[in-house]
Amino acid sequence: MASLIDELKSILNEELAIYKELIPISEAKTRIIVENNLEALQEITGREQAAVDRIMSLERKREAVMNDIRTVINRRTGEFNLRTLIALLGKQPDQQQALSKLRDELNDAVGRLVNVNDRNKALIEQSLEMIEFNMNFIQSTRMVADNTYTKRASKYENHIPGASMFDAKQ
Repeated sequence: MASLIDELKSILNEELAIYKELIPISEAKTRIIVENNLEALQEITGREQAAVDRIMSLERKREAVMNDIRTVINRRTGEFNLRTLIALLGKQPDQQQALSKLRDELNDAVGRLVNVNDRNKALIEQSLEMIEFNMNFIQSTRMVADNTYTKRASKYENHIPGASMFDAKQ
């Protein structure tokens, strides 16, 4: 079982390292969103996705190791997670303390990442609202400019070439 615990600690350390890498990337993403730099946003999103893919791979390994530990300790019923495992390691205080410290560090890193990502989400939503406002404004000015009538009270055709109410290029 000691080797399984060591493998679990190794996986958690790798995950922690990736989460710590993601925090400055997400903070840089905030600046990029504010600057409205779409090329840089695309590049940084790719880097984030690569990190998330690595985390997902590690999560699958972690789940497999946790299932192996569950089998070794013959725990078939009930919830079995890292908190449960830490509680069961009362007779091995070194392992218990190491896993507890890793869990706390992971929780802190994920918490910081969630805060930064929530801020980025709010900035993107504000940007989308501004884009929608501008599109509505442009549409309303086109409609107002297009309400010219001739002497016979029929609508005068005053279309801007290539302009329409809907831009199919988007």
